[in-house]
Amino acid sequence: MSNVDDYNAKLLEAKALSDDQVKKPYVPMGIFFQEAEDLAVWAKNDEAELSAAGLPAEVIDELPVLVGAASQSQSNWMKEVKTREQDEQAWVDLEPLAYDLRNELLHAFRYAFRDRSDLLSQVAEIDEGAGHADMIQDLNDLAVLGRDHLPTLATIGVSEEKVEQAAVMSDQARDVRARANGEKYSENENLTIRNKMYTLVKNAVDEIRMCGKFVFWRNKDRLKGYSSAYNRQRRRRYQSNEASEIN
Repeated sequence: MSNVDDYNAKLLEAKALSDDQVKKPYVPMGIFFQEAEDLAVWAKNDEAELSAAGLPAEVIDELPVLVGAASQSQSNWMKEVKTREQDEQAWVDLEPLAYDLRNELLHAFRYAFRDRSDLLSQVAEIDEGAGHADMIQDLNDLAVLGRDHLPTLATIGVSEEKVEQAAVMSDQARDVRARANGEKYSENENLTIRNKMYTLVKNAVDEIRMCGKFVFWRNKDRLKGYSSAYNRQRRRRYQSNEASEIN
């Protein structure tokens, strides 16, 4: 089956895990998946011995499916992370342009309406407040006011296109800001599913490794396949650093 098929096959099982059962990855996901795949092949060769020690054969057989499902969930999460980054960058790019247009129109309107105290009062009201949400609304308010006084604005070189640009940018900024904020602060289902899929794989890996260590405790050649090479390397680096500090 493809990773997508594996994902669909295991989705309900993953969702059934309660929050207190979920584990979070500490090993880079690519390394973890490869070690799990390698373990499935290694353990398959020892299936008779492991089964005799009480390990159900389906735990070994299902491990590649779980890895495929978890790999797909990781891809789904990474795709969303990329989308989040793109939306946040879109806001970073748009924000200064929106503020600049707002300030340009406020400046122009004050000059164009310098002899109209009623209109200057409206401009002052628009200029009140602070923050991104206020700026976005200001752009729309300026567009509405500008549409009603296009001939006056034209006398100082402010075009109808410039006024409409404010309305368009207001809509665009509101949409981009909403997507950036919504993704930043929302509870993320893809991350939750990724962690639950990881948990299913981790539980199976731990069960197989524990059984393998029990069965092959006197057989170093087979025993080595039931531990994490990544963790062994980490321990060696830690011990090496400890020794260097002592010396």
